[in-house]
Amino acid sequence: MSPAVVASAAKQAEQLRLHGNRYFKKDRFGAAIDAYTEAIVLCPNVPIYWTNRALCHRKRNEWTRVEEDCRRAIQLDHYSVKAHYMLGLALLQRKEYAEGIKELRKALDLGRGANPKSYMVEEIWQELAKAKYLAWEHESTKRSWELQNLKEACEVALKEKHFLDASQMEGFVDENARSNLEQLEALGRVFNKAAEDDTPTEVPDYLCCKITLDIFRDPVITPSGFTYERAVILDHLQKVGRFDPITRESLYPSQLVPNLAIKEAVSAYLEKHGWAYKMD
Repeated sequence: MSPAVVASAAKQAEQLRLHGNRYFKKDRFGAAIDAYTEAIVLCPNVPIYWTNRALCHRKRNEWTRVEEDCRRAIQLDHYSVKAHYMLGLALLQRKEYAEGIKELRKALDLGRGANPKSYMVEEIWQELAKAKYLAWEHESTKRSWELQNLKEACEVALKEKHFLDASQMEGFVDENARSNLEQLEALGRVFNKAAEDDTPTEVPDYLCCKITLDIFRDPVITPSGFTYERAVILDHLQKVGRFDPITRESLYPSQLVPNLAIKEAVSAYLEKHGWAYKMD
C-alpha cells in the first residue's frame, strides 16, 4: 500500500473518530460504535479507536465486547490507562475479582504517572476500592461462617468432655464446672482474636492524610516532614498558595517526594483489613 493511500486512510479514520465522538456526546452509542468500527477497519492499529468503541459498549453494558476491545487496545498500547481500567471493570462484571483488581491497579499506577490530579485517577481509585471491599466482604463472610462452625463444634466437644468428667469425678462437681467454664471463656477469647482483622475499627492516624483525614492512596512527603495525599497537596499548592498547610513554610510541587514507607504500610494494612477500603 502506497504512502498516499495510507495517509488517506488515516485521515478518513480520524474523521470517523471525530464523528464517533460527536455521536457519543449525544448518547447515540450505536452510531458512535459504527463510526469507530469503520475507523478500525481503515486503521486497525490505532488503540484509541478500540478504547473509544469499548467505552460505547460499556455505556450499553455490553461487557464481553468491552473486554474484547480493551484486550486488543492493550496489545497495541500496554500503557493505555483507559484500556486497563475498562478491562478491569469488565472482569469484575464476571466476578473475576483477582484479575479485575489487577487491571484496575495497573490503570491506577499508569494514571498516577501521567496525571495524578486527573478525574480518571479518582474514578479508578473509587472502583478499585469498591472491588477490594467486595472481595474482602465475600472472603470475610466465608471466614466468619467457618469460624462460627468451628467454635460451635469446639463448644460441643468441651461440653461433652464436661459431662464425661462429671460422671467420673463424684465429689468434684464444682471444680469440674469451674474448669469447663474457664475453658469455654478461653475458647471465646481465641475466636474473638481470630476475628479481629475482619472487625472494622478506626484507621491509625499515621496512615491518613492530615487534610482529608482519609487513608492514604498516593502519599508524598514535604521537606518539613509532613505527609499528604499527592492530589490534595497539589490542589492546595495550585489554588491556595505555595506553602505547607501545617508549617506555612514555602513549598513547591517539585519538592514533593513519594513516601514509599507509608505507601507500603498502607498497602499492608489494607491487605489485612479489607474493610478499610469502604468509602463513605
